[in-house]
Amino acid sequence: MSSKPGAAVPMALETERLLLRAWTDADRAPFAAINADPEVRRYYYPSVLDAAETDALIDEAIAQHARDGFGFMAVRRKADGVLIGGAGLSVAGDEAPGEDRIELGWILGRAFWRQGYAAEISAACLDFAWSVLRLGRVIGYTSKINLPSQRAMEKIGMRPTVAFEDVTVPPGDPLRPHLLYAIDNPGRAGAP
Repeated sequence: MSSKPGAAVPMALETERLLLRAWTDADRAPFAAINADPEVRRYYYPSVLDAAETDALIDEAIAQHARDGFGFMAVRRKADGVLIGGAGLSVAGDEAPGEDRIELGWILGRAFWRQGYAAEISAACLDFAWSVLRLGRVIGYTSKINLPSQRAMEKIGMRPTVAFEDVTVPPGDPLRPHLLYAIDNPGRAGAP
């Protein structure tokens, strides 16, 4: 599937508690602080990111958003404007197996875990994927040892489809074995 699955409309989403929108320079320092937390990055490779690495991640998300009309976005809590992390739909890297290329993902600051934000974000992103992008399937993937993310994906209806080795992680690293999850568009017969 192309990274441009349909006529993309610039993505900005609002939920009951959250605003997902394009990144601004004001988001850089708080997101760098989230990415510098070893507990937040426990299941990511590389582990913690410095400010320059976080800036590169944000710049890549901005470029995809401009190119495709969707991407990994800043997530702010509406009640107080606090950046709680980043989330959204993005084009999966080459390490992910299969034909489906649009992935759902999130990175939330530790203070915002276990409050239902991942499920709230996911519902809004999946609605966008089905109704605007008209995708047949969305994927997600994580290391086999990342049980919290696996539970979160299963809670929103994603199911594991295949185990694979993430070639971006060095051989022998416990984060290399991965699971690919997928969810089909409930409104499309024979999805994907």
